[in-house]
Parts: sequence; structure tokens; C-alpha cells
Amino acid sequence: MGHIPSPQTQASSPEASESRDFIREWIREDIRTGRFGGRVHTRFPPEPNGYLHIGHAKSIVLNFGLAQEFGGQCNLRFDDTNPLKESQEYVDAIIRDVRWLGYDWGERLFFASDYFEQLYQWAEELIRRGLAYVDDLSPDEIREYRGTLTEPGRESPYRNRSVEENLDLFRRMRAGEFPEGSRTLRAKIDMASPNLNLRDPVMYRIIHAPHHRTGDTWCIYPTYDWAHGQCDSLEGITHSICTLEFENHRPLYDWFLDALGVYHPQQIEFARLNLTYTVLSKRKLIRLVEEGHVDGWDDPRMPTLSGLRRRGVPPAAIRAFCEHIGVSRTPSVVDIALLEHFIRQDLNRWTPRRMVVLDPLRVVIENYPEDRTEWLEAVNNPEDETAGTRQVPFSRVLYIERDDFMEDPPRKFFRLAPGREVRLRYGYFIRCVDVVKDAQGQVVELRCTYDPATRGGYAPDGRKVRGTIHWVSAPHAVDVEVRLYDRLFAVENPEDVPEGQDFTANINPHSLTVLEHAKAEPSLSDAQPGDTFQFERKGYFCVDTRYTTPERVVFNRTIGLRDTWAKIARRQG
Repeated sequence: MGHIPSPQTQASSPEASESRDFIREWIREDIRTGRFGGRVHTRFPPEPNGYLHIGHAKSIVLNFGLAQEFGGQCNLRFDDTNPLKESQEYVDAIIRDVRWLGYDWGERLFFASDYFEQLYQWAEELIRRGLAYVDDLSPDEIREYRGTLTEPGRESPYRNRSVEENLDLFRRMRAGEFPEGSRTLRAKIDMASPNLNLRDPVMYRIIHAPHHRTGDTWCIYPTYDWAHGQCDSLEGITHSICTLEFENHRPLYDWFLDALGVYHPQQIEFARLNLTYTVLSKRKLIRLVEEGHVDGWDDPRMPTLSGLRRRGVPPAAIRAFCEHIGVSRTPSVVDIALLEHFIRQDLNRWTPRRMVVLDPLRVVIENYPEDRTEWLEAVNNPEDETAGTRQVPFSRVLYIERDDFMEDPPRKFFRLAPGREVRLRYGYFIRCVDVVKDAQGQVVELRCTYDPATRGGYAPDGRKVRGTIHWVSAPHAVDVEVRLYDRLFAVENPEDVPEGQDFTANINPHSLTVLEHAKAEPSLSDAQPGDTFQFERKGYFCVDTRYTTPERVVFNRTIGLRDTWAKIARRQG
């Protein structure tokens, strides 16, 4: 494989045109020449050893998208070849996530374990043809004998066993006669090859562990390199789309298929997704979960699809993001602000608006009747004319955001202050006439007056106010819990740490703030888990699916209103 440039941060704007898509060009050429009979058949092949993340979404959108675009099919196939790390929990989660993202594989759900017997028979065939042998070297010895990028490997002393001995030993491996790790089956290729993957790669290893689908039927399990290409062949895959780390494995993929003389798909590699402020290594994500840095795989701070779903990210936004960044062969790092842009863009289009006060400050309107309640008309979504309106209650006692008031405001503070007038969203103009403090000098209440002529937020005498703030009627308010999620990592590159530390040193200590006393307008009292809203002036929030109960609604912040990416794009333009 040629030299791959170091990753560079992608800086194109959301409106920039997509780069040239070499994969689609390749497929169009195969269709033009009649290769594979003009068919297009892809697959998404996850390992069930963890939950899917946003990087997998890029592959899902690509593989299922190619099948849709070219009138083909896409399989979902689990690469379940390592029982030590896999479980049915992960299988179920992956199926759920791919469906949530919007894709369906019909009847084409497969597992590598479906083909264990066929893979075993093919392995015996390679042994009979002198192309595979049983090796007694330990894993450490195999690595030592393998050589380096600059030095050729050495042949195992067991490499030239007879076909009969190899068959006998391999069958006894299958029968469970040998201890775990004591023997392997290796392909006999070329220990001097400049490609280390061709230096007699391991095809089978002994693992005395039950498999989540096959139970104790097997105690030898195929490696990814041995199973993958043959599974593609058995399913009639035409284009096996992989990430760039498998480019050096393609000669081995080809060698196995050619050695067996079976149907041969085409492997094509593309650059994987990397995001700023994010880690996408499954090994690191497992550490975050197991070491308690996050609250499980579906923690809304995680880049997993289940975490993004629980946070309220719409699948359409993820699909649009993946389609926008496209595919290339050059590794890069995408600014997470671009993903956030697509999330805001999608949510803004359809989410209903509601008023919620996160940090309440009590306001008493002195000239408003104590026993009166008005119902004011509020717009559900100004971006959607069909969304209609709702009625919100207005009364003598309200809650506003604490930071919407300053006793001694700076020059450009246009919200509420002593003697100053502001507009209440959908309501009236109010003026602060007094400030009530507790024994410690903290502001606990504002005394205000309102102008009855300004109902709807406009003054008939033409006077204007600079500030508009949201509010909630205190007697009608619903107590809700709000969880303010921020980026899990505090730095753009979480891997950039001082010597002796690892990526966990860059975890953002302020990635979660829990507000237990937020006040919501009464229409949110019956919000259901998974419902998403825009809290006016505060951002987009989703009803949490884990902690919400019939007695208490818990909201997760999906994302704030400020579109950082749009500002970056304008500056660069």
C-alpha cells in the first residue's frame, strides 16, 4: 500500500459540492462492462462485539445507499467469529440501530456462523492441496517468526508437515483434543512477502468458549481474513466495501478466493470517518463504558447510534451528514460542527416549539389580577405552516430565566433590569419596578408591572423594546428535569495527551449538568419518551427514554441553537 497522508481537518462548508466518488464510478464501470452480470449486491458486516457508532453509520449509509441507487440489494451480515467478545446483546442492538437509521435488509440477515461448516470444509480442501498447515507455534512465536516491514519472516518448523498429518491434527483440533491456543491452522503462502498479511496468515485458532449462536458445537473459530471473503462469495456480493485499514488485506482476500476457485467479489476501500472531539475506536468506547466514564453504551454523550438516538438526534440528519461528506481514499478529520449543523437543520424544520425555564426566577406582576388566567396563542413551529398554534396560560406569577435579569446590566444587555421594559414571548410588555433579595443578598423575586395594551407583544403607541424573553406561568408550570449534555471531550483531538496519560485525561468534566427544578409550560406534562422539542431560546431537547417516569419527565439536550458550523463557513467564505 502506498503512503497515506496524515489526516487533515475537513473545512468545506455544508454547501460545498461533494468530492468525486470513486466507488460509484467503479460500480458504473462494472455495470457498463457487464461484470457480475450488471448486478450490484453490497453488505454491511459488523462484528457483534460492541454497539454501532457514527463511523459505522457512514458505512451503513454507503452500502445500503449504493444498493438503492443501482437497483441492487444489501445484506446485513454479522462477522461473529470470536465468541470471547461477542454477545446476543450486541446483535440485537446492531439490528435495532440499522433499522432506526432507516434501512431494511428484507430476508437477507446472515451470520458468518451460518457458514462455519462450509468454511471448515474449504479449509480441509486447502490442506489437501498443500496450501494450509497446522502450526504448533505459540501466538508470540508466530509474531516473532513473522518478521518486520524490513525483514522477511521465517518459516515455521511445522510448515512442511504432510497432508495426512495436517488433516489429522486439524480434525482433532475440531474435536477439542488440544488446549486453547496450542495450535492454529495457517495458510501456506510466502513468508518473504513484502505484505505481512501474506506471511502464512492464521485461518483458525482454538477457543474453548461457547458461541452465542452455535453454543458448544465448535471449539475452533475462523479468523476475519479467512471468513470474510468466502462469506462474501457465498452470498453473491459484488462489491465488498471496506475501510482503508483493509487495503493491505485485499491481496489475501483475493488469494483465498482464487486458491479455492470460487466466485470472486471485488473489494474496494475508502477512508473511515474521524470526528473532532470524538473517539471512534471500539476498544476505547468499551473502556469508557466499563470504567464508568459514561452511563452505558447509550449515554447521550457517546458517539454510538444508540447514544445519538437517546439524545434526540434524528436519523435523517445522520444520513444527510454521511451523504454530504461522501467517500474518498484520503483520511481526514471532519469538524463535529458539521454534524451539528445537519442536526440543527433537520430539527429546526419539524420540531414543535415550547417554553421551558431552566433556571427559574420568580416574577410577580403587581397590576395583574390575582384570580385571573389568560390563554395566549403561541406558534408551534414558524418553519411549518401546518403545525398550527397552541394555548399557553398567563397569570400574575411567572417564571423567567435567571440570566434574563441583571441588576446592574452592561451597555448591550437588552433583557430585564430595574426600570427596564421587555417583551414576554406571545404575551405583554412588562417593566421591573422592584427587586426582592434574601438574607444573603441573592435575588429571589422581581416585582413588575404589565401594559394591558401590549397583548401579543406589540404596543399600539409604537414604542419598541429591544429584548424578548420566554416565560412560564407559575401556577400552571410542570416540574421537569433537564440534562444539559455537552461534548464528552474537552479538546479537538482526544488522543493528544501528555506522556504517561491516555485519552481519558481529556474527558470534559462539564459534559453533563443536571437541572432538577426546571419549569415547563403545561403542554409538556404528557410528553412521551423520544418526543423532541425546541425549547425557545435554549435549544433542542428530547424526552429521555431511560429515566422518564409517569411522575416525572426528564429531558436531554440534543443540541443548542447556535450553529457554530454556519459561522465558520461564513468566515471562510
